[in-house]
Amino acid sequence: MVRTRLTEEERQRGERFGTLLRQARGERSMVEVAAAAGVSAETLRKIETGRAPTPAFFTVAALATTLGLSLDSLAEAAFAAGADAAADGGGSGGRTEPVAVVRRLSA
Repeated sequence: MVRTRLTEEERQRGERFGTLLRQARGERSMVEVAAAAGVSAETLRKIETGRAPTPAFFTVAALATTLGLSLDSLAEAAFAAGADAAADGGGSGGRTEPVAVVRRLSA
């Protein structure tokens, strides 16, 4: 099977998603969160570092449940962070941190 190359936007969205999960994990260890979600620590590591920018839906759902995040707020935050970056010309000045967006949307 040949995989279609990711666009730059998809790659960046994967990196943002990984950052969201890493920030939501906080002080919990990667091994602890991965075990609770039923995924391998290596899978979580790849997602958090952006090396697996398109994880399976059930993996995302398990991680969101384990981290106490809704799928809707997680998706909105990943896309909102990208919209903020685009509006900001790709810089970080004035952007809301992704986890702050998730917490605001979840409230």
